[in-house]
Amino acid sequence: MKEYRFTIIIILAVIGLSLYLLYPTYKTYQNDKHITAVLDKRSAEIKKSDPNITKDQLDKEIRLIEDSLKAADPGYTAMKQKSVKLGLDLQGGMRVVLEVNTGKLLEKIAKSPDDVFRQVMKESEKEAAVSEESIVNIMARKLQQRGIRLSRYFGSIRDDDSKIISELHKDAEDAVSRAMEIIRNRVDQYGVSEPSIQRQGNRRVIVELPGVAREEEAKQLLQGTALLEFKLVKDADYTLSVMQKIDNILAGKNLNSDSASSDTTVNTKKSKKNNAKDSTLAANDTTKKQLSQEEFAKEHPFFSIAILDPNSKNADAYVREDEKDKLRSLLNRPDVKAVIPDNVEFDFSAKPIGYQEGKAVYVLYCVEKNPELTGGVITNAQAQIDPNTSSAIVNMEMNSEGATDWARITGANVGKRMAIILDGAVYSAPNIIGKIPGGHSQITGMANLEEAKLLEIVLKAGALPAPVNVIEERTVGPSLGQDSINAGFKSTMIAYFLIAFFMITYYRKAGAIAAVSLIFTILFIMGTLAGFNATLTLPGIAGIILTIGMAVDANVLIYERIREELATGKTMKASIESGFSKANSAIVDSNITTILTAIVLYQFGTGPVQGFALTLMIGIFASLFSALVIAKLVFRVMVAKGMHISLG
Repeated sequence: MKEYRFTIIIILAVIGLSLYLLYPTYKTYQNDKHITAVLDKRSAEIKKSDPNITKDQLDKEIRLIEDSLKAADPGYTAMKQKSVKLGLDLQGGMRVVLEVNTGKLLEKIAKSPDDVFRQVMKESEKEAAVSEESIVNIMARKLQQRGIRLSRYFGSIRDDDSKIISELHKDAEDAVSRAMEIIRNRVDQYGVSEPSIQRQGNRRVIVELPGVAREEEAKQLLQGTALLEFKLVKDADYTLSVMQKIDNILAGKNLNSDSASSDTTVNTKKSKKNNAKDSTLAANDTTKKQLSQEEFAKEHPFFSIAILDPNSKNADAYVREDEKDKLRSLLNRPDVKAVIPDNVEFDFSAKPIGYQEGKAVYVLYCVEKNPELTGGVITNAQAQIDPNTSSAIVNMEMNSEGATDWARITGANVGKRMAIILDGAVYSAPNIIGKIPGGHSQITGMANLEEAKLLEIVLKAGALPAPVNVIEERTVGPSLGQDSINAGFKSTMIAYFLIAFFMITYYRKAGAIAAVSLIFTILFIMGTLAGFNATLTLPGIAGIILTIGMAVDANVLIYERIREELATGKTMKASIESGFSKANSAIVDSNITTILTAIVLYQFGTGPVQGFALTLMIGIFASLFSALVIAKLVFRVMVAKGMHISLG
């Protein structure tokens, strides 16, 4: 046995390493099972204590509980990262097809765009939606048809159209490549296991996110342009004056009439429709004339939708979710835009501040149109829980230039409010208490730590060069993924038992040795997948099943050679040694061709094809080790101990 000591050590080391690498997978399975049981129990308790709770509110509470359970176990995340990852088809998730909005990019880089340019872009985008032609070429053609040189909006006056078109094509190409890189960075920081991000055509990107069940959160992660702006909130008197003008225009009143100059508190009359439990949604009761709901809406169209709080020193309006689009359309009317000063705009809060009659309520802010500072100066972001308020926040750090500007801006606007706006939505509007040196700032308004981490990722990963639109979206539910796992496991077990039955029936004791070595082959495959943080997919399981069938091919070649050697009158020991040595060349040759094929599939395939090729390659090496090392050692030990070996 001493001569086999080194081989035994190698085999035990490989088995031990495989078990060690698979332990996090086992532990993660146990942790997930425990968390699921706790969440199911807490969900039942919450439903029992509050039968009228809505599904959204229940999901929100369950998420908080889930976050706390995971945070309470520091090793949970570490174990999950080291475990075998499951693909989209096994654990569920999302498949999203995104399209980079090249039209918006052209509008962004155009110099001094006018109404003609906007009309051309509108026509170009409409045509590009039903054509394979590049929007750059369409836009250039339409401008040329109008006798307008492209240098009017792009490049310099000395550049001809062909040069500008070439540069615009390059910008569009760079925008898609940069968008792919930024999406990849965001997804990696989000913690998705082995996402698939591929380019399709000129403008589209396909993203597969295994294990992502929260659709809106994922779309926010992928689509958020990360345009961070710091804008001053207009004071109450100024905001009320603008709102009053808008209300008068919508009501058809003369801006110079007495009604327009009347006390602005008349617009905040409380109607039955807007009666809310939250005091912040209460309307002013100081109207001099009692109006019905319909009369008030007719006389004050704006203030019947945008409700003011008479007890607040600010002029923030409160708008129900189902009336946001209506208010946006009113604000975009040409006659309304004419009375809104050019230096201000209205923006909604990113999240609702409460609920009224089952409808979410958002805050409408009147802010400066031009930002005091943008997110380009942000160098770092960190999500955490505020120890004073226990709410989720994101702390930001700025570069030296941003820190200098931030100190100047905050110092010059003490007592005013600064709206922190991301992608056109106000996350918070805190009061500037004093000058803020050092370039540090904070974003509040997130519902939970998970949302704060999402914002942190978007800020750190960078801004998209152009907006991206969701063209197609598919969701694979976890239950369907579990069905795939069960089917894959069942198929693997059936394949194993059928092959084991055949080998034992045909080769007797030698067949049993081959059947046992197959177990180690599967163990080595799974251990290798875990060690390299690879992803197991449904085609990957097919690769394992194929490996099981191919693995015994080596045993068959060896056993047939041993039979031939025994037929010549050699001893069992000599036949075994000769059988293994003479079968090696045939075994290696046949497996090399399979490995080469698998390499080609992995290199040029995508998604599921790569998963199949990966498990096939790993399986080949694992099966060779089991057949040529483990099985050979078992034969040698049995011969050394004088045990009888039957070959059928």
